[in-house]
Amino acid sequence: MTATTLEALTAVEAATVEVHNVHKWYGTHRVLDGIDLTVRPGEVTVVLGPSGSGKSTLLRVVNHLEKPEIGHVSINGEPIGVRRQGERLKELNERAILAQRSRIGFVFQNFNLFPHLTVLDNVAAAPVATGKLGKAQAQELARALLGRVGLADRTGAYPRQLSGGQQQRVAIARALALRPGVILFDEPTSALDPELVGEVLAVIKDLATSGTTLLIVTHEIGFAREIADRIVFIDGGRIVEQGPPSEVLDKPRHERTRDFLSKVL
Repeated sequence: MTATTLEALTAVEAATVEVHNVHKWYGTHRVLDGIDLTVRPGEVTVVLGPSGSGKSTLLRVVNHLEKPEIGHVSINGEPIGVRRQGERLKELNERAILAQRSRIGFVFQNFNLFPHLTVLDNVAAAPVATGKLGKAQAQELARALLGRVGLADRTGAYPRQLSGGQQQRVAIARALALRPGVILFDEPTSALDPELVGEVLAVIKDLATSGTTLLIVTHEIGFAREIADRIVFIDGGRIVEQGPPSEVLDKPRHERTRDFLSKVL
């Protein structure tokens, strides 16, 4: 694979993400209560909030792993998981939803790698399965992406042979393999030992400077301050306040935000 070909395969058009009046509940418990949010192309948005505030559910709604009871999400103006039918939205079939998800990267808390595949094949699997690349080309792309996350020497290893930080870096490379317009990170360091957190955050920092649209749920306040264009604070399924880190973290307007930050800073 030439450098020009590789550049073409890894080029990404950053997406706009719009969350339109999203409500989600389980029984009588309202997890999301009227969320409206726009993430602009290339913007790094970090979502903060206490446990149970709806942060992870919001990410899962964005790529339709969770279906909202009211409202919808669109990416570059295209509704995710639904299509317009007159004034109503109708659920897409699973095949169409999977095609949409292939344009949305998702990095989970617990890696979710295939244990029976090597690191190389974990990263190459999705481009082959979706028909975007042949096996040989997908493996070349995977090698390049593994080099980007500092794992060029572990292509033949299996997930069980890696540290948690290494596994999460493989998961990030896997998310990049489909050239997503947006990457969602759901507390990507929460399952890691403290000494391994830095290596994963370093990779995400690199992505944050590359023009990729990122939506990140994290408890790492210092990291959020460093990389975020915007902080969104959620509590009780609602956006309490949002703005640049210098405003939300240093001069929060809402009492609930001040209370939360006093306990975590």
